[in-house]
Amino acid sequence: MKGVVVPPDLLGTVRRFAAEAYPEECCGFLLAAPPTVGSESERRIVDALPSPNRARQNRAHRFVIPPEELRSAERWASTRDLVVAGFYHSHPDHPARPSAFDQEHAWPWYVYLIAASRAAGPGPVGAFELDADRREFREIELRSEATGPSPPPSGAR
Repeated sequence: MKGVVVPPDLLGTVRRFAAEAYPEECCGFLLAAPPTVGSESERRIVDALPSPNRARQNRAHRFVIPPEELRSAERWASTRDLVVAGFYHSHPDHPARPSAFDQEHAWPWYVYLIAASRAAGPGPVGAFELDADRREFREIELRSEATGPSPPPSGAR
């Protein structure tokens, strides 16, 4: 994948979710138009759908999205001609980079946005994908620019 494009207001929303969840991790889904067959182009994220962090412990360093939440998000997205293109989550008091735990639980065909957060407010956001061959995260270009008509409000399901 060449990179990911996220509208400035949507990137701001992800940062706000991270700040609001502090000192715990927030998490959710990134929605985009379906990719064309064989496409290696950048993904254009059009909406973020929050998900409750279902981790039962250590929520400052872990998030859990159960499979049924992913299936629900996929159904909701499909009614709007969108797909779940990735996930976002926050790293309270840590850099916006994947952890070893993130790498162990990631899938290679998704985009991952990680937002740093701290008591003073939101921090930077990084974009990553998992390399299917090497099983390592690699940073991808994150561009913040308008992607077209405004989507429905985030999380409106």
